[in-house]
Amino acid sequence: MILRRYRAVVLIGLSAFLLPWCAGPASAREPEPTEAPKVELVLDVSGSMKAADLDGRTRISVAQQAFNDVVDALPEQTELGIRVLGATYSGSDKATGCKDTQQLLPVGRVDRGRAKDAIAGLKPTGFTPVGLALRGAAQDLGTGNTTRRIVLITDGEDTCAPPDPCQVARELAAQGTHLVVDTLGLSPDDKVRQQLTCIANATGGSYFAARNGAQLTERIKQLVKRAGDTYTKAPTQVAGTDRCETAPTLSQGVYNDREKFSEHRYYKVPVPAGQELRASVSVTLDRPVRKDFGVLVRATTADGRELVRGTDAGSGRTDVLSAGVRWSTESDDDKPTSVCLVVSNSLAPQAGVDEATGMPVELVVGTADLSPTPASPGLGRGLLFILLLTLVGFGTGLVAGWLFRWRLSLRRVA
Repeated sequence: MILRRYRAVVLIGLSAFLLPWCAGPASAREPEPTEAPKVELVLDVSGSMKAADLDGRTRISVAQQAFNDVVDALPEQTELGIRVLGATYSGSDKATGCKDTQQLLPVGRVDRGRAKDAIAGLKPTGFTPVGLALRGAAQDLGTGNTTRRIVLITDGEDTCAPPDPCQVARELAAQGTHLVVDTLGLSPDDKVRQQLTCIANATGGSYFAARNGAQLTERIKQLVKRAGDTYTKAPTQVAGTDRCETAPTLSQGVYNDREKFSEHRYYKVPVPAGQELRASVSVTLDRPVRKDFGVLVRATTADGRELVRGTDAGSGRTDVLSAGVRWSTESDDDKPTSVCLVVSNSLAPQAGVDEATGMPVELVVGTADLSPTPASPGLGRGLLFILLLTLVGFGTGLVAGWLFRWRLSLRRVA
């Protein structure tokens, strides 16, 4: 019984601590999104998809079966589109072949029979214009207030650059459309893996290498389902500055920006009286960087005095670095306190890496009511409490010893 009561007290305490983080002020909640989750599947139908090395079947046949299974299991509310690359031109003219990408099925509520028929007639044919296909898929999905996902399935690296598909992914991320590209590789080739990883990292997506049909089907289903699970309002695009005086003012919300190597970017956040600032930053490492790097986020006053800092360095991760801060004012003034958030990085590019395009930065800014702090007993009261426990223990020991000797004496008399 005592153990159960202890557990209940612990759970209540944890709930009281974590609830403000999860809920935040009720007045600041965003309205629920009204758009349906949108996904476009982009399939490579280039000549290399003829290879029969997946369960003894050709790569294209495995992909077609996976598509059919995914279409059958598609959630009703999800809007799906299908785009292909290298599917129609069988000639050798590279200029023509590298324009070969088409949308087979527009993004919308799916007619399952139509979708399966469109996939069934595909035959491996031409080149691999991945970069151009990504641009086309982004246009197919359009813009709106919610996250859109592209799922790219390919067995080879782009054979048509420019445009370089990794650079295209960075351009899409920089547009602030909150477009996520997930990549699935059907070949163990290391160059393919590097390119697909770069594309995914640039947009906050994921890379996965499928070795058989079951893995491919399961992974596509997971990504399509994730489009609904992570369906939220898109972050707001913002541009930090190089000093606090000209920094943009951020209210509670999620923001996207770009930060170059070894740069400092400033943002202003008003913190209302009686509220606590809670801010975090994530920097995506979408290209190779040198070792010994880190990310720093600081909250400072307008004149540069540091209030609090958070860092992430040497974590061993290769895709993202994250850090956060919490701060509350000690002033009795009812006016909001203007705090400057400074995001810095100590990243250095490897040789030959693009330095002109900044790396993706996501800022999460919020405020919450201050948790009531119990009054401290003070040093004197603490010492008195310890003295009281000592006296009680000493007295209990004396009484127990006297009772024990008394029982022994009774036994001897008997």
